[in-house]
Amino acid sequence: MSDATPHTNGASAEGPSPTLNILAQYIKDFSFESPSAPNSLRSAGKSPTINIGVNVGANPINGQAGDYDVKLSLDAKAADGSDTLFHVELEYGGVFRLQHFPQEHLLPLLFIECPRLLFPFARQIIADVTRNAGFPPLMIDPIDFAALFQQRMAEERAKAEVTTTTA
Repeated sequence: MSDATPHTNGASAEGPSPTLNILAQYIKDFSFESPSAPNSLRSAGKSPTINIGVNVGANPINGQAGDYDVKLSLDAKAADGSDTLFHVELEYGGVFRLQHFPQEHLLPLLFIECPRLLFPFARQIIADVTRNAGFPPLMIDPIDFAALFQQRMAEERAKAEVTTTTA
């Protein structure tokens, strides 16, 4: 009996299948400080206030069609009142190769999927350094990169509307 479905080895009738590959991951910038140590290591019995900032950037890599440098920036500060317990900043990057994707899919891939793939590694680095500094490990909750992307696109549209109305 023969199979009626032709085998295309992953290629569709329209052309090659889209592919996303991680070529490299790296720490671009990293900083940790605990300005009040060792006093900040004493348990005060209450949970500190923790503020976390997230930013994503993406740029094409010159000379390599389809290669992009995506950077995930995390900034976490823990404070007890006005005293800073610790401050950690991490810029974690990845080099991604995106091939055979429609142009309209590139921005969501670069600002949603690529940081989603980088996040677990960056999260682990921050958890390790806070634990190694004598604090409980800071386990950052999962981040909704799709919501961040939509918020960023809405801000860009609003900025463009303001620019066109004032021009």
